[in-house]
Amino acid sequence: MASQARLRIGAVSYLNTRPLVYGLDRLAPEATIVYDLPSRLADGLAAGRLDVALIPSVEYLQDPSYTLVSDACIACRGPVMSVKLLSRTPMRRIRTLALDEGSRTSIALVRILLEQRFGLRPELSPLPIGARAEEATTDALLLIGDRAMHPPSGFVEQWDLGEEWTRWAEVPFVFAMWTARAGADVGELESALIAARDAGVSNLREIAETEAPRVGLSFEACLGYLRDNLHFYLGSRERQGLYLFAEHAARLGLAPCG
Repeated sequence: MASQARLRIGAVSYLNTRPLVYGLDRLAPEATIVYDLPSRLADGLAAGRLDVALIPSVEYLQDPSYTLVSDACIACRGPVMSVKLLSRTPMRRIRTLALDEGSRTSIALVRILLEQRFGLRPELSPLPIGARAEEATTDALLLIGDRAMHPPSGFVEQWDLGEEWTRWAEVPFVFAMWTARAGADVGELESALIAARDAGVSNLREIAETEAPRVGLSFEACLGYLRDNLHFYLGSRERQGLYLFAEHAARLGLAPCG
């Protein structure tokens, strides 16, 4: 894969991406793979520090010059387990909301759902990456990734945002896709990303055995999450969900119109 000699790939450091990068270092041996948070990868791609990255879907919508590199993605067709809204009040009474800074797609998603369900546009504040959820003094907070799978107590209502979206919109939700910046020569990377995804999906038990202790889950819970809560293929229904998300994000000023 000589065409990939200078490729800089950004991958996400969460459990939910492990099936997408299974053996990727072997399948793309001449590429440099950097692991970081979704929002930081998006910034790196926009700044040209990365050529290809697994970025939040709302970030993909920001730049019409971006292209999708494969049909490998992170999506859900029901409860996702790792993106949650926790509230100290009934949802319809939320006035202040702290946002996990890890993924801007989840931030857009919770804002869309609160506005659509209850007409709410709460006052927003950041929940820094290293901050404990209990430190937030807002009515509600958004948690994503591995720490959302161990939510703190003391909240009267909880939403799984994958479940709320799919119930309301009746289409899947796409959280992230492999995206290339304009001018990046991806060579044969598409084939490598598809092969990594297919191998990962075929080896979920092995991934769960390795990752479960790291994220504080039992093997059964970790395997169930990877197998039952996540969907790794960008099919026609997933694209419908992505287009609907783009429409609502644009209406709230969270993505460009058109």
